[in-house]
Amino acid sequence: MADAPEVIPGTAPEVTPGTAPEVHDGRKKSVGLVEIHTPGGQTKRVNLEEMSDADAQLAAQFGYNPVFKREFGYLSTFSFAVSISGLFSTIMTTFSFPLYAGGSASAVWCWLISGAGCMCIALSVAELVSAYPTSGGLYFTISRLAPKDWVPSLSWVTGWINLLGQVAGVASSEYGAAQMLLAAVSIGSDFTFEITTNKTIGVMAALTVLTGLVNSMSTYWMEKMTKSYVIFHVLVLVSCAIALLAKTENKHTASYVFTNVDSTSGWTPVGFSFLFGFLSVSWTMTDYDATAHITEEISEPEVKAPWAISMAMLFTYIAGFLFNIVLCFCMGDPAEILASTIFQPVAQLYYNSLGKAGGIFYTVCGFIIIKFVCFTAMQALGRTVFAFSRDGLLPASKVWTNINSVTGTPLYAVWVSVVCCIVINLIGLGSYAAISGVFNICAIALDWSYIIPIVCKLLFNKFEPGPWHLGKLSLFINLWACVWTFFVTIIFLLPTVRPVAADTMNYASVFLVFILLCSLVFWYISGKRYYTGPVVEAQAGGYNSDENSSRPAEVEAKSEKIR
Repeated sequence: MADAPEVIPGTAPEVTPGTAPEVHDGRKKSVGLVEIHTPGGQTKRVNLEEMSDADAQLAAQFGYNPVFKREFGYLSTFSFAVSISGLFSTIMTTFSFPLYAGGSASAVWCWLISGAGCMCIALSVAELVSAYPTSGGLYFTISRLAPKDWVPSLSWVTGWINLLGQVAGVASSEYGAAQMLLAAVSIGSDFTFEITTNKTIGVMAALTVLTGLVNSMSTYWMEKMTKSYVIFHVLVLVSCAIALLAKTENKHTASYVFTNVDSTSGWTPVGFSFLFGFLSVSWTMTDYDATAHITEEISEPEVKAPWAISMAMLFTYIAGFLFNIVLCFCMGDPAEILASTIFQPVAQLYYNSLGKAGGIFYTVCGFIIIKFVCFTAMQALGRTVFAFSRDGLLPASKVWTNINSVTGTPLYAVWVSVVCCIVINLIGLGSYAAISGVFNICAIALDWSYIIPIVCKLLFNKFEPGPWHLGKLSLFINLWACVWTFFVTIIFLLPTVRPVAADTMNYASVFLVFILLCSLVFWYISGKRYYTGPVVEAQAGGYNSDENSSRPAEVEAKSEKIR
């Protein structure tokens, strides 16, 4: 690995009362000039005194050139984190999983049990984000948490798995959005409009392009859009719950809601089938580090980002549990809504309880909310492609690190993400079971990209906490996050229906093997010749270099006395 960045003799900063580094939340703000060599071979010299605290920390501590405007505050960051889960719409998309697995009891108790495990992962992620607030997310933390000899291989695998999870997350959300839109059209036509796979794929592609267009706007407009989302989401969620409870005539009893187990999966014993209901929760409560990928667009990211992640997931956990209970009270015969011709059981539930107008209204609301999920998830994915390319993790890295001079955003990174999301959904033309595999691999890949850094934190004792941390509870929460992820991964890789056939196979394992094979091939073709992990920690002013710093050819920092 690289030695510490060179400080030019005779130009080292003089620490005087007037130029001493300022300390904020235990972190120093450097003074001096930092010269950064970008992956594209360009050099930029930045004055740390002229930057915000967050930009100065990014440049001096992590060796990254600040290229984004920090437009996100507390409300917009929290709203962004909430929008990633898209609770109202993601429950609509995945409610069928627990119903098939174990009926009403599976929908209720799987949320409570699995949500607790997901909260442990979210809190562990938030703790790491506070310590290392860069757009690389948890992939970057490997360079600070693992032994230097392990950094290249671990960060390479973590980065590619995370990328697979994010692409699968956006792709499955876009597919769900297409299903909701077509369901609303079908309800409006009194169910005469026929929904086919070809129509769903075509609408999905158009909606993904729309997501790309929205993400081609500047961060300023993205922040304005995101800020209003959380208010709209809460209003829809609460009003829908009240409307369902008020208008549904023949509600189930509490005994039915909390104890009825009815599996149609073919698995025995039924208790094992029951566990497949965990997928609904894990798909909703995931992508915790999406907020981390926009930390370079957040002011005070080491505080606001982890706060937003933890509070958003707590809201999703509690509100999701309560909303699932409402749906189970009001759903009527589960076999009827599962057999709906519009392929959206919850939309059918809305129609049955609220009539045509209510059914259309809340299905459209679900569509709007899941599109916000897509907008924010695509923003995070585009920033991930940018960050990984900045470190040379992806092919054609110089292209994806281009920042558009008008919007101040990585447009090429956004649009290659759009193409990847459309392509992965095209497999739906051949098999709907393969689309289910996309949902499964989203939860598996994202959670493992978080667990690898958490395991490094536990094993190697190199973690230096940021201003937001878990204190004495950190060890227990981190351990349970790891145990839980290992447990649900086994479940999510199994076929959900027996007997197993080509049209009921769980293709999540195929996606996982494919992406790992691609990353392995790229590693041996070129990656191992140049890739040494995330970029070097620079040394300037009040920051010290780290023995784990890497890629000296990419980033070199030189401190210079300010005259």
